[in-house]
Amino acid sequence: MSRNSFLARAALIVMVGFLLAKVTAIGRQLIIASAFGATASMDAYFAAFTAPDLIFMLISGGALSAAFIPVFSEYLNRNADRDEAWRMASNVLTVSFILSLIAATLAALFAPAIIRTVVAPQFTAEQQQLTVALMRLILVSTVIFSLSGLVTGVLHTLQHFLLPAFAPVVYNLGIIIGALAVAPLMPEGQRVYGLAIGSIIGALFHLSIQLPALIKHRARLRPIFDLGDEGLRQVVVLMAPRAAALALIYSKFIMRTNFASRLPEGQLSALDYAWDLMQLPETIFGTAIALAVFPTMAELWSQQNRAQLAKTFNDTLRSILTLTVPAAVGMWLLSLPVVRAFYERGAFGYESSLSTAYALSFFAFGIVGHSLLEVVARLYYAQKDMLRPLYAAAAMLIVTIGLAWWLLGAYGIGGIALADTVGVFVEVLILLWWLRHRLPEAQDGSLLMAVAKVVVAAFVMGVALYGWLILMDGRNLYLVAGGGILVGAAVYGVVALMLGIEEIKRAPRLLLRRG
Repeated sequence: MSRNSFLARAALIVMVGFLLAKVTAIGRQLIIASAFGATASMDAYFAAFTAPDLIFMLISGGALSAAFIPVFSEYLNRNADRDEAWRMASNVLTVSFILSLIAATLAALFAPAIIRTVVAPQFTAEQQQLTVALMRLILVSTVIFSLSGLVTGVLHTLQHFLLPAFAPVVYNLGIIIGALAVAPLMPEGQRVYGLAIGSIIGALFHLSIQLPALIKHRARLRPIFDLGDEGLRQVVVLMAPRAAALALIYSKFIMRTNFASRLPEGQLSALDYAWDLMQLPETIFGTAIALAVFPTMAELWSQQNRAQLAKTFNDTLRSILTLTVPAAVGMWLLSLPVVRAFYERGAFGYESSLSTAYALSFFAFGIVGHSLLEVVARLYYAQKDMLRPLYAAAAMLIVTIGLAWWLLGAYGIGGIALADTVGVFVEVLILLWWLRHRLPEAQDGSLLMAVAKVVVAAFVMGVALYGWLILMDGRNLYLVAGGGILVGAAVYGVVALMLGIEEIKRAPRLLLRRG
């Protein structure tokens, strides 16, 4: 199988898995929104994830995975019997688990101070107490993810994408179980605890579904604790700048929660509901493609095949732009009907829809920026360059927090969302600018032409969607939202074909390819 064919298959597998993950995530959010709405208890629930998510991202999630995959790949390639590679992986797994356990314990002990001074200082005392209790439960899932996250990195390095792609699906199912089966068993007013317990169930599912793949690949993972191991040292050296970058990135989320806690009740929940909807296309297109291409970029860099690396990178950027620009335009124009179609039922009323759609309209074009960042940052990680993404993340944080603070009074959660969108584009542009010297082979004039064609096709699609909204004003909500998506996709596809956008031409062959 050719490299391009393999990458296409890998990307397709991950995209399908992420699509299902996002479908179940939206299903999860529908159930949560219907049962709890955008309320004070949901504000507490969303705020409770700040410390657990930070621990996961820094110790066992994105930071570790980005550093671990290139090192593990090198060990596998240079050692025929692979025993040294498995010993290194086992040591990293053990150390990350112990660190996560320590960090989670400290976070649980100091949770009241964290919530009161950093995360949600403007919450009522009752909300703060609820947030603390929920955070302590969710921290249990963080410890489980310390194992599951590295298992995902191991399987990605082995070019096994299927089961890791479906792990988020079963995680969402765990939370759904918490909402539907556990929450109803709780006393009235405490049912939100069912969601936190569901996160623990989901984390166990996330780990368990990947174990058969480890068995298939005859993984030799076992408890090893050796702080002097050279492989661990390499991972830590690579991981430190990435962890610092993620700390900066996640500081944005903490400050976002902090700012939103200053707004009326339910605004933080609306902001998170909008973020989840924006993440649907971003994850399906940006994250899925980036995860599939990252091991290949790391391998090409280790082989010093710079020309093929540049080609792979540019092809990936074109694919992402072709998919995300129209998605952003569609999300912007259809924000209210999409939010109403997805969320408006039960405890989630029209006022909640207006707040969520308002935030989503400012988040929409972040689909493009966040998707591009997934690939551009991973090109640096493939080159074992962790410092430049750190500097770019610092610039992003300054822009995002400063702009959010400035816009908060006038635009509320819309200002917070707009600041996020502007900040991520600043980060991407800085990384692309530095890439001129880091990988000059990636400078390709045809990429600008491809961008121009995509923008033209998306503009025509936007005009058609605007006409659709006028024509369908007052009609059935699901017809407006669903029909708008179909009309937009059809118009964009036709115009893209007329303009000769190659990625659109390849899509049917990719989906129909066998063998």
